[in-house]
Amino acid sequence: MKVIMAGLTLINLINAGFKYVVETSKLYNIDESHALKHSMEVYGLAKKIYDSEQAKNSNLENQQAIIFMAAIGHDMCDKKYMDEKEGIEKYKNYLSEYMSASDLEIMGQIIGTMSYSKVKVNGFPNLGEYQTAYHIVREADLMAAYDIDRCIIYTMYRDNCSYTDALKIAVELFDNRVFRMRQDRLFKTAYSKKESLKMHKKAKKDVEGILKIFE
Repeated sequence: MKVIMAGLTLINLINAGFKYVVETSKLYNIDESHALKHSMEVYGLAKKIYDSEQAKNSNLENQQAIIFMAAIGHDMCDKKYMDEKEGIEKYKNYLSEYMSASDLEIMGQIIGTMSYSKVKVNGFPNLGEYQTAYHIVREADLMAAYDIDRCIIYTMYRDNCSYTDALKIAVELFDNRVFRMRQDRLFKTAYSKKESLKMHKKAKKDVEGILKIFE
């Protein structure tokens, strides 16, 4: 197992990251749409994209800590729940015993620039040798957005509204954002291009099925 810092392994780091998610979700009342399950899902997707990309980019092996910890903790810095900059600094401080200052800086830049809304306004940042790492984390989070139930859950918590009201809002968001992600060419890695098509088709069927409640 690759050593992150003296005496520590990637497993230690991943365990620490998920512990941070549990503790921070409780502290900031982060609802289940952005808490532990979502962190695990984005981590799992990032791992799959990483495995695919690493076969043709051996330099990614040295960026595992950056990729996986950005994937695990990205929503523990979300402006929907806290001040984003303060959240990133807090997460970096927590991981400082596991990761180098330079790796933490890149991780923070990825988290701070990966959201859909920021990419739509500012485009992709130029992170040089870490550009693929950035896309891996960003695309993993995008693919997790194909789950309409997650969108409904977040809206019910945010707006304190009924299931059906949240469903209507979620369907509108899917039409205006989620179902446009592929045509907007937001997926850059080969794995994400392939898998997002499958997720897109499944989400279309899920939305059609769930809307039958109004028939």
